[in-house]
Amino acid sequence: MVPDSRSVPTLRSDARRNADRIRHAAVQVFREQGFSAPLEEVAAAANVSKATIFNRLGGRVGLIDAVIDDVVAAELRTIIEDARSIVEVRERICSYISALRDLQYRLPAVNDVLLQEYRDSEPLLALCHSGASFHDSLVADANAAGILADGFTPGDFQALARDNALALKHGGRPPRADYDRRTAFVIGGICKSVIALA
Repeated sequence: MVPDSRSVPTLRSDARRNADRIRHAAVQVFREQGFSAPLEEVAAAANVSKATIFNRLGGRVGLIDAVIDDVVAAELRTIIEDARSIVEVRERICSYISALRDLQYRLPAVNDVLLQEYRDSEPLLALCHSGASFHDSLVADANAAGILADGFTPGDFQALARDNALALKHGGRPPRADYDRRTAFVIGGICKSVIALA
């Protein structure tokens, strides 16, 4: 028996709607819980089966690839571009660290990116490389301006962000006021004091 050709567009339309629902649900769930959130929660929010996620988007990594811009990449790129626009290097460093730590606190998926939890995701790794490249240029500019603490390297930027990601992901989030107070300590230790420069 030959299938009715009129049913094919309906199936394609249903599949497209399912994929759209899955992506929308994934953005919400991943923004709240990070990329390690159970796929069952994404499926329930999208009103589909977990198998449908694998069929439509290839599982967790395919889903991360499909939504990473909406979940976290756009915001990470924005804080880098905002920092680049600041002429004074000390202010650039302070602004960048504050913005990155704020994002780490608000969006658990940022910590998954910084920890490179899903190395099979090319967009996730590209985001990491973009951040590392920015750290290189930031440290070079700060060294040229003579404002960094002795021995501070681009790898130290990476380690500070990674350590914070581990603490937030596995140690729990402290009260916001305590977190912001500690951010000030982090910033204060990276740059030489203004008095020392005088």
